[in-house]
Amino acid sequence: MERSDVAEYWDGVYAKQPASADPRPNDRLVETVTPLPPGDALDLGCGGGGDALWLAHRGWRVTALDVSAVATTRLARQARARGLSDRITARQHDARDSLPEGPFDLVTAHYFHTPYAQDRTAILRSAADLLRPDGRLLVVDHGSTAPWSWNQDPDVRYPTPQEVAAPLHLSPAEWTVERADTPRRIAVGPNGHEAEVVDHVLLIRRTG
Repeated sequence: MERSDVAEYWDGVYAKQPASADPRPNDRLVETVTPLPPGDALDLGCGGGGDALWLAHRGWRVTALDVSAVATTRLARQARARGLSDRITARQHDARDSLPEGPFDLVTAHYFHTPYAQDRTAILRSAADLLRPDGRLLVVDHGSTAPWSWNQDPDVRYPTPQEVAAPLHLSPAEWTVERADTPRRIAVGPNGHEAEVVDHVLLIRRTG
């Protein structure tokens, strides 16, 4: 799929959804980051912007990337409306091409799945390299298919957190896996429907 086709696809996905007046952060981000002091964060695939806005409200400086210009334009508008433009940089960008210069204290990738080909492991490994010592990489993946998911393939298999971590080849001398589990939660879809879903949560801290 060409770069322009990828952007067009995701622009279409977001354009079909009305812009939220109050985008909410992901549950796993809140529970993970609340105890941490604010710093510099990279939000890979910022989507509706709830994570970036929540982080900025808590004092983080956020670089928020998404391949969709619809998503990043909405986030920039929300940041201006809330007086957070100085803490959020929303950039339309394809992470397959490059990542912004670090260093960062947090890299977050929530539901960084897509229907087009990308070397997700390479992107996450490059993102991990942007972390400062004591910085954290938080990867939250789908562990089940929600009724409203764009991917309804009954044969889809979701890699475990351990399977996501292994090919990153992060040396135990410099990296510590702080969390690798598969919690359940009640999620709310675009039309207000609720369903129990499984998250695959991987949290890795840079120690060296």
